[in-house]
Amino acid sequence: MSAPAEVTLLFEQAHILCYRTFDIAEEIDLERARKALSEDSRRLKLSRENSQYIQLPNPPVAYELGRRPLALRGGPVTVDATARLFDHGAASIILRVPVAPGTTWETLTHVADELYDSQALEDLALELVEGVRRTISAAVQGPHLWDQSESYTVIFAERIQGNPSAEELFQRADIARLLLGESTTAPLAPREREAVTQVRFSYTAHDLVVVDWNSAFVYEPSGSRDIPDLLEIANAQLLEFRYYDERLDQHIARIHDEVQARKPGWLTLFRSPYRSLARETLGTLVDLNEFVERVENSLKIIGDFYLAKVYEGAVRRLRIPAWQASVTRKQQLLAQTYGLLKGEVDIDRSHILEVMIVALIILELALALGRVLLPG
Repeated sequence: MSAPAEVTLLFEQAHILCYRTFDIAEEIDLERARKALSEDSRRLKLSRENSQYIQLPNPPVAYELGRRPLALRGGPVTVDATARLFDHGAASIILRVPVAPGTTWETLTHVADELYDSQALEDLALELVEGVRRTISAAVQGPHLWDQSESYTVIFAERIQGNPSAEELFQRADIARLLLGESTTAPLAPREREAVTQVRFSYTAHDLVVVDWNSAFVYEPSGSRDIPDLLEIANAQLLEFRYYDERLDQHIARIHDEVQARKPGWLTLFRSPYRSLARETLGTLVDLNEFVERVENSLKIIGDFYLAKVYEGAVRRLRIPAWQASVTRKQQLLAQTYGLLKGEVDIDRSHILEVMIVALIILELALALGRVLLPG
């Protein structure tokens, strides 16, 4: 794929959606959260044609956080902040950065490059999510704030000068450089350019979606936010699988350490050293099963149409199946480990029963011997 020709493309109406998604709880009661939020809180509802074939059994709740200043190299800008809550414990902070009419593609690439790694943006998102946690504290189970988060950026264009078609835009604009935030003058290698833009979709001749692992470009003259919303859901799912993958790593490592630290002794005849560990492992497995069900049920596809194709393409590009497979593999390993621990507990219980039986036999013999030696 050759590099796009050098042309000047001006954005007439566009903005940049910066997502920072955090894991803040084991579960969020969305109805209770709505009661604690402002009156303008709303459930996510897709509006595009045929969107009824994507089901959201428990749609996430969004509410406005107001306008906030954000410091950028070119000067401070005012961004619109929104929070979105998911029942599986994730909270997403969305910062909508305006793009001034007449902005060139090159200028926007520099802005995107800064936003991808902006510490000011990270600090603002963290400040906002802390406020969200306080506001909905009564609606969460297992509150926490994982030290990792998921970031994603969507460049959302509604109008571009000349109203180019999707094919014209793809051929003329350097979308790969924009998505990478590559502001140097050195041309990208053709294979890199193709790798960045390989997941792309168009429904009509005048809309275009290009999905990369950390960012996406959406050209949507209708103004529909359905595709950014689906990308946000996919990122929230990715975060949850990453979170539970780490939790499983920690639990498996702790089992290994505790088993290695156990030392046999006479007390183990009366209480298995693995009983509490087996109980905790079973609890982790139950929690994990509930988590996987909530995440997988957060979005259901019942038809093969455009929005479904975009979502499935995003899932592949974000490598969600790989993380899901990792969680499943460790879940199976943990289940096998629980079986071994349960077996040790059962063996220890059988030893206790054997000791009790032997003790009863000895007691009975002693009583019988006493009656013989001490008649009357």
